[in-house]
Amino acid sequence: MKFTYSWLKEHLAPTASFDEIVERLSLIGLAMEGVEDKAKILAPFVVGEVLTASKHPNADKLQVCTVSIGKGQPIQVVCGAPNARAGIKTVFAAPGTVIPTNGMELKIGKIRDVESSGMLCS
Repeated sequence: MKFTYSWLKEHLAPTASFDEIVERLSLIGLAMEGVEDKAKILAPFVVGEVLTASKHPNADKLQVCTVSIGKGQPIQVVCGAPNARAGIKTVFAAPGTVIPTNGMELKIGKIRDVESSGMLCS
């Protein structure tokens, strides 16, 4: 049987951490086949706001976006999403982030001569 962390927190001490809940379940004799902390896997993904979106100078289906992630300077990202526009909030992944489904690590790169420093999912 699978339980979500949020469901367990409703029925156990709401201030307990993930690790404390796992330990308490073991101490009361519940056998657990495995524990997955999906939050750790997704922690590098943050909400970003597209500040500007303009046509890529060398590609018809790409846009060059500036994205704010709430800290530091805005980041330039080359994006292929047709719905990317100024004001939209979307998921941002910085260089070094590993995509959980395929293990690919994001890196800074140039896409058709324009530098991209992350990935947007919109």
